[in-house]
Amino acid sequence: MNIVILAAGQGKRMHSNLPKVLHPLAGKALVLHVIDTARSLAPQTLCVVYGHGGEAVRRTLDAPDLAWALQEPQLGTGHAVQQALPHLCAEGTTLILYGDVPLIRAETLRKLVHAAQGALAILTVELADPSGYGRIVRDGTGRVLRIVEQKDSTAEERRISEINTGIMAMPSALLGQWLGRLSNDNAQQEYYLTDIVSMAVSAGLPIRTVNPTNEWEVLGVNSKVQLAELERIAQRCTAEQLMEQGVRLADPARLDVRGELVCGRDVFIDVGCVFEGRVELDEAVEVGPNCVLKNARLGAGTRLAAFTHIEDAVVGPDGRIGPFARLRPGAELAGDVHIGNFVEIKKSTIAAHSKVNHLAYIGDAIIGSRVNVGAGTITCNYDGANKFQTIIEDDAFIGSDTQLVAPVTVGRGATLGAGTTLTRDAPADTLTVSRAKQVSIAGWKRPLKAVKK
Repeated sequence: MNIVILAAGQGKRMHSNLPKVLHPLAGKALVLHVIDTARSLAPQTLCVVYGHGGEAVRRTLDAPDLAWALQEPQLGTGHAVQQALPHLCAEGTTLILYGDVPLIRAETLRKLVHAAQGALAILTVELADPSGYGRIVRDGTGRVLRIVEQKDSTAEERRISEINTGIMAMPSALLGQWLGRLSNDNAQQEYYLTDIVSMAVSAGLPIRTVNPTNEWEVLGVNSKVQLAELERIAQRCTAEQLMEQGVRLADPARLDVRGELVCGRDVFIDVGCVFEGRVELDEAVEVGPNCVLKNARLGAGTRLAAFTHIEDAVVGPDGRIGPFARLRPGAELAGDVHIGNFVEIKKSTIAAHSKVNHLAYIGDAIIGSRVNVGAGTITCNYDGANKFQTIIEDDAFIGSDTQLVAPVTVGRGATLGAGTTLTRDAPADTLTVSRAKQVSIAGWKRPLKAVKK
């Protein structure tokens, strides 16, 4: 089987410098949705016809399994498929898809390909408002005669509600013959792929139509408004899949999955959460409102409070994170670790049962088990040129407002007094304090502003 994806359009109504097919839907370029669906059908040849913004399209999508055909200038859908013809196997079936119709389902396409055995198969749908689409013209017996574009249609033909989605499949050998006979004698002066329908009728080839299960499968994107509409459809489908798997969503309409979200049993997700890349939530994880997770893994029983941000990080089971916490790339937390309000963790490992609960920054650190890090503590890991590591061993207690100037080690069971600036290693099982002597100066007066005359 050949699959051809038409992705050369400019998308003027998008009002963007970004090629239309590269605009993101659910975290992935429109055309990548189509490519991934096409790959699931295991075609022998997968050809992308590109044009507007060609180098950006190829640079973004290039992969070993893709063949590329440049359409320049863009002279219609038939002309686009003509450019792909040298890449196609002359045997079997060819399926035509569109890079701006991202939600088409593999199940629907399998039905279409099956219908195309010895026939021309067209994916059609009935629309309450078919304005702008090509109409399916049938005879009195229901046999398809042709497809007429709206600009070339009569008033009677415009009343037809069955429209051509543009997606079709046909024997490859016949496609090659038909493409050579296309004409641009029409209102647009373009080579319409739909003209092959009348050629198939003249040749006596059966014309079969297939309908998608859902109307939204064949909706295309021509504007930012339509892109937003499809985004909500895609997110609603994802939300329904998650709920079918047992995930409890506070509001399915307020969920954004821009990648892959894998959930265990009894997961709860509150409103306004965004998931990017691959996110794994084990059993009984609870995600509070307005959290953002990107390429993250959360262990069973972990709870995220509101406005927590996690990126390229791992949280072990029974963690307590947030609110307003940030785990940056390289953060790895073991089981029963508590990260609290306005705490930032970067490229650090924290062992089980440790706590960093208030207003702290931990970067390039290794923290052992049962460590308590007081409020206002920071690891001074950067000297302006290089990063250095801080090590805090098991059972250490770090007092509030402490600065640990890396590289430095706090020994097992050590205690750092509040306000300490640690520049040398702190011995195990010892209290280390580094602070100026407290002085009270009698008679000192606070400066006053000068009074203007």
